[in-house]
Amino acid sequence: MSYEPHEQLVVPARPSAHPLRLLAGVVLTAVLFISLSRLWSRLYRAVIGPEAWDRLADGMMQGATPAGVLINLFLFGLLIVALAITLKVLHRRRLRELIGPPALALRQFRQVTVALLMLFAVVMLLPGDASTAPQPNMPFGRWLLLLPLGLIGLMIQTSAEEIAFRGYLQSQLAAWVSHPAVWMGVPSALFAMLHYDPVTNGTNTWLVVGWAFGFGLAAADLTARSGTLGPAIALHLVNNFGAVLIAAPGGNFDGLALYVYPFSLGDDDVLWQWFPIDLMMLACSWLAARVAMRC
Repeated sequence: MSYEPHEQLVVPARPSAHPLRLLAGVVLTAVLFISLSRLWSRLYRAVIGPEAWDRLADGMMQGATPAGVLINLFLFGLLIVALAITLKVLHRRRLRELIGPPALALRQFRQVTVALLMLFAVVMLLPGDASTAPQPNMPFGRWLLLLPLGLIGLMIQTSAEEIAFRGYLQSQLAAWVSHPAVWMGVPSALFAMLHYDPVTNGTNTWLVVGWAFGFGLAAADLTARSGTLGPAIALHLVNNFGAVLIAAPGGNFDGLALYVYPFSLGDDDVLWQWFPIDLMMLACSWLAARVAMRC
């Protein structure tokens, strides 16, 4: 296991690696993101009117409409803005330092994306349980028309989360503590807790949190092995492409999906059957990404 390439991301973080500065950075980023999101909401409500806003807000809360899903995805651009401000104010760093060398990041992103799409294509050809087969959710023509916006939104959302967790938190922690258990584990745990939603997931809440923690570790490992965020963003993008745009669980952020599964994330029996399969798929995706990068 070689994490030497990770130094490309860690070196720029060392001059501002104090834990109190990192804590202040997390708080400032959160405050800025929430404030910018509320400001956007108020401005948009003033433009379209209270009644139209109320109708739109219902779709946004559950991700039950195409507009609701797209707005949720594009709002993550404000997280990138908040991080850029935090980096400038508290760390005297540039946003691009969290991503790594642009040309290398882009090349690795392409390599991993192609490998993962090939993997998913093969998996989709395998026979499955007819009782849990996805059902049509949106006419293909309308879905195809919305697909470019959906892909752009997913790129913004997945890039923002990877920049925050594997870029900012991971590099700043690694500059302070050298052990991977800290700089991989802490961001992954925080990322996992963002998926804590007992209202939606019911008794499966910790199952979803556990999967998100495993995903965070896989993305952290790929980032450390590659020295850029390219592979982690590709892993996140392809995963969310399948879960948001192709086939989503019924009633769970399914407004832009071509198909929906006949179960929700709160379905106990189905989720416990799917959990080992999802973990195996995550492990295969991680291995495919490593093979694509030859690391």
